[in-house]
Amino acid sequence: MELLLLLLCLAGPLFHQLACAAPVKGSIRERHLQGGSAFWHLSDLHLDPTYHVTKDPTKVCFSSKGFPVTDPGIFGAFLCDSPYQLILSALSHMKHVGQQPEFMIWTGDSPPHVPPGELSTEAVISVLTNMTHTIRQYFPELPVYPALGNHDYWPQDQLPAKTNAIYQAVAKLWAPWLSPEAVATLLQGGFYSQLIKPGLRLVSLNTILYYPPNKVAENLTDPAGQFKWLQDTLELSRKSNEKVYVIAHVPIGFLPYAKNTTAMREQHNEKLVDIFRSYSDVIQGQFYGHTHRDSIMVLLDRQGNPVNSVFVAPAVTPIKSVLEPYSNNPSVRMYLYDPQGYGLQDIWQYYLNLTEANKKEVPEWSLEYVMTEAYGIKDIQPQSLHELALTFEAPQSKTFQKYFTHFMVSYDDSITCEDDCKTVQVCSVRFLDRESYSQCIKKGSAGGPYSGAKY
Repeated sequence: MELLLLLLCLAGPLFHQLACAAPVKGSIRERHLQGGSAFWHLSDLHLDPTYHVTKDPTKVCFSSKGFPVTDPGIFGAFLCDSPYQLILSALSHMKHVGQQPEFMIWTGDSPPHVPPGELSTEAVISVLTNMTHTIRQYFPELPVYPALGNHDYWPQDQLPAKTNAIYQAVAKLWAPWLSPEAVATLLQGGFYSQLIKPGLRLVSLNTILYYPPNKVAENLTDPAGQFKWLQDTLELSRKSNEKVYVIAHVPIGFLPYAKNTTAMREQHNEKLVDIFRSYSDVIQGQFYGHTHRDSIMVLLDRQGNPVNSVFVAPAVTPIKSVLEPYSNNPSVRMYLYDPQGYGLQDIWQYYLNLTEANKKEVPEWSLEYVMTEAYGIKDIQPQSLHELALTFEAPQSKTFQKYFTHFMVSYDDSITCEDDCKTVQVCSVRFLDRESYSQCIKKGSAGGPYSGAKY
């Protein structure tokens, strides 16, 4: 009840501005201005309004589930979800970066990781209202295109294949950003399609319908008719000469940290992979969240040719479980894209060194990497990402170690990923269907180029 009351107190419009955002360096500002078009990607905010610095380390936040929190500070701690100040600092940084992007994608999960008894439908709607109003306060003129996450419901994960109080609430909250047609499907199934500009369409999927813990949709072949709707939408885009960006919370493919495990139900993953292969000439990029880590995937066609770039953005929340050896620093990112053909050109990944921010009591967000520069690639098109992924396979690959450090958002560059860890990572990048992934894992387990001696 304590958390519910706190959440309900935060439901109204928010006007607080955080004045202590670090200035953007001139060189970064200038280089942004030289680029093409751009958009923001924000994911996994996970606001925990109970967060507060206290002498009792077990009482810092509900999201630590009673485990003692080490070194909590103003902007958070690695066993806790985001304090409000952390989210405000991220948005303030985004607002003051040189080039202002044309739109934002927001790939879900606003409520905290707390036991179901600490939340309710009203509390979840309160958090979603709070975060929507906060984003709109910082970016009143910027179109924002959200996707629902598994925590954006109560009980968590159980998003149904029909309208409900939360679909109704977000349809109303997000209506200023969306067309009436988009609002209509959001209301019924939690997904929608929106024309961003002539020739460029965004498709926001409700992949929680395919999420293994979702018991209310587990026996449905096509929950909410989303597969058919997706194919019809992509077919119409093809006939209309549109390009499409696909966003969702739970990603396709295999998890980069859990062997032989897809993020969604395997049969639904296979279906989506087939659809995306069939419409790879239409889809220009796929964008997800959920894992809290920074990763890429390359969708290959049946002949092994790279046909789609897939990106999983790391989280704003720094939370980790007590058993995890690493977490992520808070992060946001910007994509650069070609304003003519809408092909993706680059990623500008920003992060907050949480330990330093807490020490200084100032959130000095900075540029973690520019993808083309970090990896020496010309763009982030499928062919370039595929060539990059191949370099990960080499024994003692310095490129892969850099990638793994970025995977953790520079949490600790002394942590290495070797043997099975590397096999699982490398296979997840290029093999998104069961057959090809299993072959990769088998090759790695047999001492092939993806695992074996020390890496």
